[in-house]
Amino acid sequence: MQQKSKLFLQALKYSIPHLGKCMQKQHLNHCNFADHYYNRIKLKKYHLTKCLQSKPTISELARNIPTRSFSSKDFLPIKQENEKPLSENMDAFEKVRTKLETQPQEEYEIINAEVKHGGFVYYQEGCCLVRSKDEEADNDNYEVLFNLEELKLDQPFIDCIRVAPDEKYVAAKIRTEDSEASTCIVVKLSDQPVMEASFPNVSSFEWVKDEEEEDVLFYTFQRNLRCHDVYRATFGDNKRNERFYTEKDPSYFVFLYLTKDSRFLTINIMNKTTSEVWLIDGLSPWDPPVLIQKRIHGVLYYVEHRDDELYILTNVGEPTEFKLMRTAADTPAIMNWDLFFTMKRNTKVVDLDMFKDHCVLFLKHSNLLYVNVIGLADDSVRSLKDGKSVPMTIFHKTDSEDLQKKPLLVHVYGAYGMDLKMNFRPERRVLVDDGWILAYCHVRGGGELGLQWHADGRLTKKLNGLADLEACIKTLHGQGFSQPSLTTLTAFSAGGVLVGALCNSNPELLRAVTLEAPFLDVLNTMMDTTLPLTLEELEEWGNPSSDEKHKNYIKRYCPYQNIKPQHYPSIHITAYENDERVPLKGIVNYTEKLKEAITEHAKDTGEGYQAPNVVLDIQPGGNHVIEDSHKKITAQIKFLYEELGLDSTSIFENLKKYLKF
Repeated sequence: MQQKSKLFLQALKYSIPHLGKCMQKQHLNHCNFADHYYNRIKLKKYHLTKCLQSKPTISELARNIPTRSFSSKDFLPIKQENEKPLSENMDAFEKVRTKLETQPQEEYEIINAEVKHGGFVYYQEGCCLVRSKDEEADNDNYEVLFNLEELKLDQPFIDCIRVAPDEKYVAAKIRTEDSEASTCIVVKLSDQPVMEASFPNVSSFEWVKDEEEEDVLFYTFQRNLRCHDVYRATFGDNKRNERFYTEKDPSYFVFLYLTKDSRFLTINIMNKTTSEVWLIDGLSPWDPPVLIQKRIHGVLYYVEHRDDELYILTNVGEPTEFKLMRTAADTPAIMNWDLFFTMKRNTKVVDLDMFKDHCVLFLKHSNLLYVNVIGLADDSVRSLKDGKSVPMTIFHKTDSEDLQKKPLLVHVYGAYGMDLKMNFRPERRVLVDDGWILAYCHVRGGGELGLQWHADGRLTKKLNGLADLEACIKTLHGQGFSQPSLTTLTAFSAGGVLVGALCNSNPELLRAVTLEAPFLDVLNTMMDTTLPLTLEELEEWGNPSSDEKHKNYIKRYCPYQNIKPQHYPSIHITAYENDERVPLKGIVNYTEKLKEAITEHAKDTGEGYQAPNVVLDIQPGGNHVIEDSHKKITAQIKFLYEELGLDSTSIFENLKKYLKF
């Protein structure tokens, strides 16, 4: 088997360069990619009908590369004649509803990193890395492998675990809520587990085993949010730690991915639009890596492996179909990719698994209504702008009367090709229980409708996302969902661009806004190449330093640049003191300029004018977004209720069911 793989890699070394030349000469779709240049890859067309949440091992924080993983169950062959009737789908819906209603509310919790390997489950229990036998995972019978308190960090937690192939070692990445910096520890598994090594500023890491049965840990080193270096280390009697690869282009970053069969380690070098993959033989990790395809601007691809065959997922090809080079019946595709669903335009079937994470939120009570899901052709809850139908997802109680008088909270993101997050959050649950309407606007610039949806909302098309957001809110009001005086808008990070722009262009649509770590000063940020992410993000926002067209276009929508004396909605901003992704300076400058404009407008308006409130809540720490901060959650909810003049007594009582104050 090992000899066969080596021959395979040798053949690959000679065949791939020819592929690269051909790719540059002609337009490729997936078919000629597979058939003409790598005939061992089997190509099939799949119709995606479900989507799952993002992989926790790759950061989803804003201003980062978008990622999403799928399960093989999410890619179903197109068999229209076998589609389930609506009644069968609703039976499944009712079964899940019944199951959820039998669970106490207190069972909902955020689960830390957990890995099954061999006969054990590895996870965090309290302040310790532990493992237990698989069949005893739900009991308190576990073995403590490492006490996180030894690292002397403030409330550390584990966000990633990797176990060596033969379970001689386990590696865990540890961080704190107030910092993005992570420490990787390596624990030797024995009768008395002991920490063998500790590496600071680790981003991704994976284990392989060489010909001598020695465990080798590959890991990437991150400095100032930039990840350019790959290291490999061994432990025990033959301890070593050496740099393996350095990416010299500052606009690219590196992350590691181990194929699902653990046969090959892939070094993925990419920016927002281009990627390059090198393959490391898991049985010969000391050999030089093999280049799959050199980087070509605009070509993104990922690699999987099964039975000595490579499977490549790429954006090269017809943009209206999802074509996937499959790995195995039980192997998920790797990443966020082109047109991740292509549902039939006229279907009305709600597939419950499509949004299983946030369905937990809305199926607890039988009197909640799941109005619409992405991809369903229900024009009554879709806005139309510039010929584009913009999907929305809306939740409210079924027993709500006169929805026009209900408060509305609109969510938006629209950047980096990332989906708008709709995962379970306790505060969202209690808002729905308290009569709120929640609306998620999947505007251009995001990834919900594939790569073209992202392309139509980046660079000199950013204003499309703003137009979509405006159209969504107007459509909601027009369809009887709330009204401007009861409408609020929320976003985090890059979503702040669209929210800030809307506050400048159409403030009359909103009553209040909450922003978290918002990106508000696009122009000055993208002209400052000393910031850690500026070079990496030129593909998203443009290069105002060298391109006058980009500079003038950014000036048209940049929230900071377009503040003017007028009536604004009340705005609550949560910022983090040492945030490296969105520097505090830009947020402070925006807040000060906004207050000056509001004061100037108030002077011109005269007595009796009620100026909007502008609150800047600066929290300590260096993290970008702290989702589970009780202080932040309660402050934002309190602000919304006060601005809308609503009684908040019951909502905080309900929130205590989920949050331990």
